[in-house]
Amino acid sequence: ATTQPPVVPGSTCTSPVWQSSDNNGGWSINGYYLHNNVWNAGAAGQGPQTTYGCSEKSWYVISTQTNVGDGSVKTYPNIHLDLPNAFTTGVPFNNYASIWSTFAGVGPKTGIYNIAYDLWLNGVGWGNGHTEYMIWTENQGQTPLGRYDSTVTISGYSWRAYWYNDGNANVVSLVSPTTIAAGVLDLKAFIQWGINKGWIPANPSMNQFGFGVEVVSTNGQPLKYSFTDFSIKLSTTAIPPPVGTTSPPSTTTSTTTSPTT
Repeated sequence: ATTQPPVVPGSTCTSPVWQSSDNNGGWSINGYYLHNNVWNAGAAGQGPQTTYGCSEKSWYVISTQTNVGDGSVKTYPNIHLDLPNAFTTGVPFNNYASIWSTFAGVGPKTGIYNIAYDLWLNGVGWGNGHTEYMIWTENQGQTPLGRYDSTVTISGYSWRAYWYNDGNANVVSLVSPTTIAAGVLDLKAFIQWGINKGWIPANPSMNQFGFGVEVVSTNGQPLKYSFTDFSIKLSTTAIPPPVGTTSPPSTTTSTTTSPTT
């Protein structure tokens, strides 16, 4: 099996130049947007959160949340790239031969959370035929939406694949069984796999690509989540992984197991 080599993460944010405790607070930096994103404000157990930024590649968040038993996600602080016409037409997937991303992020290994990409296709936001494609690089006690389908290998890593579709909202979740603290992902291969699976329409629009943490619970105590890399590289011609990494060639294989609900 192909193994993804380790990638050295970037520098830790120690002297933030921006911070926000506003539920919708955000910072535009070098074409990206750092978002505090307390999107489920008012949920039972929802508490304060502050995001601190040094750059698009170096930031952290301190969040205080409580799980009251429903397991609801309270926040998704993240760094994201809005693609052209992000909130209208987006850009067609087939326009690009290569879509690479670097990432690095770790959590406190306590509470309930998942560190994950959040890729929005065919629109941004829940429902209306939009697809939310999540790639979990770390999971602490969280359960993906939908049913487990199979195990798939993409971009040198093994993922457990889940799918949810209620006729309005469409959610694809690929969950790493082990923590991947930093790496390089072939997002072109991930999206193509979803298309081949029949879970994503052919040639979807690409609207927004983000990376951050879904926080369910910090056990009522302030906990820190740190991020030290994020980039998106799109090209209309085939290009190798970003300079400075040793990502393996993209492979997409699937081993189907008995689905469970």
